[in-house]
Amino acid sequence: MNKKFFPVIILMTAVGLFIAFNSMGRPDNDNPKAKYAKVLKNVCVMIEEAHFKPKKIDDVFSREMLKKFTNDLDDEKSIFIQEDIDLFKKYATVIDDEIHGKELESFYTINSIYLKRLNEVSLIYPQILSKPFDFSKDEKIQMDPDKLNYPKNITDRYEVWRRKLKYNVLAKYVDLQEEREKNKNQKDAIFKADSTLEREAREQVRKQMDRYFTTKKNRETQDENFSTFVNALTSMMDPHTDYFPPVDLRSFNESMSGRFYGIGAQLKEDDGRIIITSLVAGGPAWKSGELKENDEIIKVAEGDNEPVDVTGYAVSDAVKLIRGTNGSVVKLTIKKIDGTVKIISLVREKVNTEEIFAKSAIIKNDVYKIGYIYLPEFYADFEMSNGARCAADVAKEIEKLKQENVDGIILDLRGNGGGSLYDVVQMAGLFINSGPICQVKGRDESPEVLPDRDPSLQYDGPLEVMVDGTSASASEIFAAAIQDYKRGLIIGSKSTYGKGTVQRNIPLNGKFDMFASDNPTDELGSLKLTLQKFYRISGGATQLRGVTPDIVLPDRYDYLKFRERDNKYALGWDEIPKASYNLWNSTPSIYDLVPSVNEEVLKNKKLDSIRNDIKWLEKFINKEYSLNIEKYKEEQKQFKMVNKQMDELMKLSYSINFSNLIADTAKINSAEDKIEKNKQWIKVRANDIYIDQAVKVMDKLIISTRKQ
Repeated sequence: MNKKFFPVIILMTAVGLFIAFNSMGRPDNDNPKAKYAKVLKNVCVMIEEAHFKPKKIDDVFSREMLKKFTNDLDDEKSIFIQEDIDLFKKYATVIDDEIHGKELESFYTINSIYLKRLNEVSLIYPQILSKPFDFSKDEKIQMDPDKLNYPKNITDRYEVWRRKLKYNVLAKYVDLQEEREKNKNQKDAIFKADSTLEREAREQVRKQMDRYFTTKKNRETQDENFSTFVNALTSMMDPHTDYFPPVDLRSFNESMSGRFYGIGAQLKEDDGRIIITSLVAGGPAWKSGELKENDEIIKVAEGDNEPVDVTGYAVSDAVKLIRGTNGSVVKLTIKKIDGTVKIISLVREKVNTEEIFAKSAIIKNDVYKIGYIYLPEFYADFEMSNGARCAADVAKEIEKLKQENVDGIILDLRGNGGGSLYDVVQMAGLFINSGPICQVKGRDESPEVLPDRDPSLQYDGPLEVMVDGTSASASEIFAAAIQDYKRGLIIGSKSTYGKGTVQRNIPLNGKFDMFASDNPTDELGSLKLTLQKFYRISGGATQLRGVTPDIVLPDRYDYLKFRERDNKYALGWDEIPKASYNLWNSTPSIYDLVPSVNEEVLKNKKLDSIRNDIKWLEKFINKEYSLNIEKYKEEQKQFKMVNKQMDELMKLSYSINFSNLIADTAKINSAEDKIEKNKQWIKVRANDIYIDQAVKVMDKLIISTRKQ
């Protein structure tokens, strides 16, 4: 055990004893009020005593938490009315006292009024949808909740819902019109009048609302809303400190087990929408290359059967439709985060976890042979002494690439959300001589330098690391170390994610064990608590700012606000003294290439067009939307045109020459499914515009290195 964990162990053991002592003699957990009080108190103790940088829980904090809790319950400001918000102000300076032990009252009052208002709203939509809409009126709707106020009264709230529902029906209505136009020349096509299509659109939206409110009422129990209350507290400390009630922890563990036939995607319900939160590397969704995090699943169809609209479904119900028998086909209607809609067919299968492991290939161009290594996560099997470790696997891939006499290596960390810190240190050591890799600092601790102590060097040739906005945590540590040593070039979107904090799941029953696995049966749940922070060897934190690539490429999702710095509660950036290390010895420096390459990127017409499309999309998503059908159609026409143009720009007019390593051929050809998986893996990368840019930069890097 690294000595950096000793202060944490001592602190958390002390906190655990404190919690256990203070829990003695308390009412039984079958009493919800007693249980809630205990959870709140224990969370408070954990945060105040052990969080890396806890905010002071005082009247200022209380006011902000009240605002956040009401917003988390009603983020679109369409359920509460201003009268409610004014009533809640009496708790503005009380919640901090309740967190510290005063009898809990604010939650019960707010929750009671919320459930009452939710029931009222559930009676509104049938009235509104019972009559046709007039889409010739020149009305608009503001979709950005930050620009909205709470409805002044019940009448005002009715108008909010009328516009919301009108927009939803308008979208369905236009889709049905386009479908009618598309199918008009087909045999047996039935022409439907606009009035019929408008009625069908209202009926579709009504069914969605039925499911939405049924799900919302069933899901948003007192227990669920109390979890939302506690998470309003934890997430104000930082975005990665979370409270998990027992049922959520169990569901999470079950959904990640992989013991079913499906598409290999983690889902969540977000305001009636089914959202993809992550893809299991190697699963059907991941292999398709067409599904991404934050995509919305709109419909699910079993093969060629009629698709089922899952808007408003609970995740568990949507999963039942998505899962099925091995080898069967499921068709998903997906709404991408940029607004485009696609139908994607996937073949269900059991997810092969081996696909998360490092994999390499050869890229050949007219002059050079380049090695490519893809690492989807910094995995490590801690339970088995001979279990898979990414650092060891990458070392093996490097050796295989060296046997192929590659001229340079590209390491792809795009989409890599992190993982084992130990393996980051070991893996960075493959590319440098011994020296510090990163620094870690706990609360009130001196920085601890984590070094690579192995003086041997696995690879000393030209190196490039690809990152994007979803490269986080351990990926950022690795990229930062390579950049600080000036060992290789980092290429990618304007910055990585910016998560430079360390968390640990701790049960709230006071039985803390640093070496124990998470306890899903703990009746109070657990707290994922931020305990430490990462720092680069140059001294700056990776927190908030992430890593800025040396070569910056426009990313089609750069206009979206999803990075750490976009969360108002994120911990700040800071720096500590730099560690002692020697720069990579390269003369001339490979970094002499950076200005000229970035200038070429700026002058590249294709990349510049992507950049301009990104700017247009950024403006589009921050505007009011028209409820007039002609203006709506024109807006959607422009939106679709820009996205279609973006899709075309992202396609290469040629395929990159990817091939498998000789050492991998036998394994790949050992089974038909492995052959197909490999073909798909190669196909996705052979048409990747960003890999193409990385190859062009690598050509220059190889030339520069050979001039030494």
